[in-house]
Amino acid sequence: MTSTPLFPEKVHEDYLQSSLELLKDLIRTPSVSKSEGATADLIENFLNTQNIPVERKHHNVWARSRNYQPDKPTLLLNSHHDTVKPNAGYTLNPFEPIEKETKLYGLGSNDAGASLVSLLHVFLYFYEAAMPLNIIFSATAEEEISGENGLSAIISDLGAVDFAIVGEPTGMRMAFAEKGLMVLDGYAKGKSSHTARDEGENAIYVAMQDIDWFRSYQFEKVSPILGPVKMNVTMIEAGYQHNMIPDHCHFVVDVRTTPGYTNLEILETIKEHTLSELIPRSTRLNPSGLSEDHLLVQAAKMLNLELFGSPTLSDQSLMPFPSCKIGPGVSERSHTADEFVYVKEIKIGIKGYIDLITTLNNMIVS
Repeated sequence: MTSTPLFPEKVHEDYLQSSLELLKDLIRTPSVSKSEGATADLIENFLNTQNIPVERKHHNVWARSRNYQPDKPTLLLNSHHDTVKPNAGYTLNPFEPIEKETKLYGLGSNDAGASLVSLLHVFLYFYEAAMPLNIIFSATAEEEISGENGLSAIISDLGAVDFAIVGEPTGMRMAFAEKGLMVLDGYAKGKSSHTARDEGENAIYVAMQDIDWFRSYQFEKVSPILGPVKMNVTMIEAGYQHNMIPDHCHFVVDVRTTPGYTNLEILETIKEHTLSELIPRSTRLNPSGLSEDHLLVQAAKMLNLELFGSPTLSDQSLMPFPSCKIGPGVSERSHTADEFVYVKEIKIGIKGYIDLITTLNNMIVS
């Protein structure tokens, strides 16, 4: 195989127009997490019109490059088609795609519709190519709620994946590290009694000891990219009568984890230092990070892409293989009222993805 030249500077107009039309259809079709069946249909039908075999499970849709061979390394192109509920501050109809003054407005346009349609058309670009990489495209559900019927439901169906590009709005900067998440429910126990008596044990005071530990404790390992593990107590409730010592106190802890530890390791440390019962809602949203010499990072450097560590969660947290996060749009617009993406960002995204994959191909060939 010979190396492939980078995508021409002028992105084909038909790619951009096709991406815009599909994105408008997606905006018109409500797809709040767990209710994405109609947008899954749209994506499946689009691939069918291109005569590309499609696989589907729940509301997840994926397809493989025509020359897929099990003995070649496999690159996954992944983005999500679910959205959050419309922000209460919307002044426009969130389900009406409005193209105005170089912008396309609509729910999910920025997060992550622009990335999704760009990656899909990049998949089309490479679909028939003879190349050293297999490519799988997946449009997944329930990303916004880290649901069990999203990406994690199809990981085993995808087969062996060597590395992945996750489409999220990053301004086409490459996030090569991402924080994980654990949400903990803490239950402090005491002994109830009348407040006028020197009896009982106040569960709030028990919880306060643990809360003070969460506030002050520092994990030894600090990520050079993402910084320290961060723990914040964000909710607390206890008691129901002013003259009664509460015998239980419930509090919630948001833990943002880094690649120096697994979520289970962090949970074990927390339990060793606290009095309350700590129950994780999930331990599966793990941090991720690529080494400086990984192929994706080296390709980014060759293209002079900015590298950064992301504090926000994505489907990377569910991937048991190396991954990066990159896409058109910017994170600051996600989940905001009157969400939009610049049309030129989609054009830049298509070209940027194609140049990145072409560079990976050339690196493998050489």
